[in-house]
Amino acid sequence: MESAAVFAGLHPNPGHHNHLLGPSRSAIKLLPPSIDKSHFVPLPLKLQKQSHFASYSDNSAINNGNPLRVASPASNVTSELADIDWDNLGFGFMPTDYMYIMKCSQGENFSKGELQRFGNIELSPSAGILNYGQGLFEGLKAYRKHDGNILLFRPEENAMRLKMGAERMCMPSPSVEQFVEAVKATVLANERWIPPSGKGSLYIRPLLMGSGAVLGLAPAPEYTLLIYVSPVGNYFKEGLAPINLIVETEMHRATPGGTGGIKTIGNYAAVLKAQSAAKAKGYSDVLYLDSVQKRYLEEVSSCNVFIVKGNLIVTPAIKGTILPGITRKSIIDVALSQGFQVEFFFNLLNEFDMKELRCGGAKVEERLVSVDELLDADEVFCTGTAVVVSPVGSITHQGRRVTYGNDGVGLVSQQLYSALTSLQMGLSEDKMGWIVELK
Repeated sequence: MESAAVFAGLHPNPGHHNHLLGPSRSAIKLLPPSIDKSHFVPLPLKLQKQSHFASYSDNSAINNGNPLRVASPASNVTSELADIDWDNLGFGFMPTDYMYIMKCSQGENFSKGELQRFGNIELSPSAGILNYGQGLFEGLKAYRKHDGNILLFRPEENAMRLKMGAERMCMPSPSVEQFVEAVKATVLANERWIPPSGKGSLYIRPLLMGSGAVLGLAPAPEYTLLIYVSPVGNYFKEGLAPINLIVETEMHRATPGGTGGIKTIGNYAAVLKAQSAAKAKGYSDVLYLDSVQKRYLEEVSSCNVFIVKGNLIVTPAIKGTILPGITRKSIIDVALSQGFQVEFFFNLLNEFDMKELRCGGAKVEERLVSVDELLDADEVFCTGTAVVVSPVGSITHQGRRVTYGNDGVGLVSQQLYSALTSLQMGLSEDKMGWIVELK
């Protein structure tokens, strides 16, 4: 069951992250020096408990099975930036210095986590993630402000979404605080890879996987949370320039009752064929329809979709087949705060009947969005951690091509992109309480 606590919160709580603790900057000094990536030796997961790399854990907390607790970062510690071309970052993987690993057995709780030098890992050929796809991932970003401070955007939301997905996939998951602490530790350990302000961001990829060996179809006996990072620029080569999408009418990303509403790894392999075919024809990506009636919008390969008609913004219903995007959720709140009407699915205790809510005078409804509405829209844009806000310049459906925004960036897309990125990069006041500052 989808959690109302994760999706329904239209009223942000400015103080909801105050309990989160910051990693110790002094502990960063104790890390092993980074080394040439070409000399990495694969790191056996079965040996991680014996590794003696720097740990952020408090021993008493570990013994009691409590979350990691570490001191707040000191502001007088700086790091030299990595020597790379910050002006030409794409969205490709770039190895950094450290990764974070935390493990637990089935039926137990995550406790001890450690930073380790980035490198390959070893898995049993019968690991649950390799044989049965028992794995989830998350994506979030760290930003560097002009004054050098480092910011995270709503990391506790990623933690809650991971927990929801883990329950669906029969996996244990770290607590929200453990997750956020692990993310903080990984970011600070790789601080020199965070792009200068305005040049990009540090993409953070947490993986939760069934790492234990299993032959018959069953949950794995052991699980690993692994976090690595990479500096990135724009996801689409067009940047904020409009992208071109094609509507896929035969292949589907998800089905009712399946796993489309969680961030499991199999959801993404399933879109590769349609996406590759679309890119071969010159399109940026694919927009998928529902698998039952084949006429209602769901999402793009890795991001949510919104349409604009007048002063009304509409996004497809969250009903178990669409990922509840954190950027999607944030854009809804930002749009409401700026006076737009937003129609979207409001899920409360799995009640799918029509609801009407009021938030600051704006009407909020749940409903489906048809292809006909898409083709009649004034503006279309996508949202996601990787893309943030990406305006759509054209949609092609069954040979018909419709353009939006006179081949430029629509006013609503630009307004929401500017508002959200200003928050993420610390350029505007965080009235929502969404930002976690590390330094």
